[in-house]
Amino acid sequence: MLGGISIWQLLIVLAILILIFGTKKLKNLGGDLGGAVKGFKEAVNKEDDDSNAQAKAIDGETKKDDKSA
Repeated sequence: MLGGISIWQLLIVLAILILIFGTKKLKNLGGDLGGAVKGFKEAVNKEDDDSNAQAKAIDGETKKDDKSA
């Protein structure tokens, strides 16, 4: 495979990381990274919900204005 990463290359990189950092630090790093990704996704979803609520409120105000005219 040209330009691709094979499974063997990934295993070699993983082995080197285990030798350098050890399994305990890699486990902690993986947990921290997972928590950060989860927090980021929640923040993005919350922001989307807030913007949708604002858009609905604006739409509701314009519809009220249209009915009164």
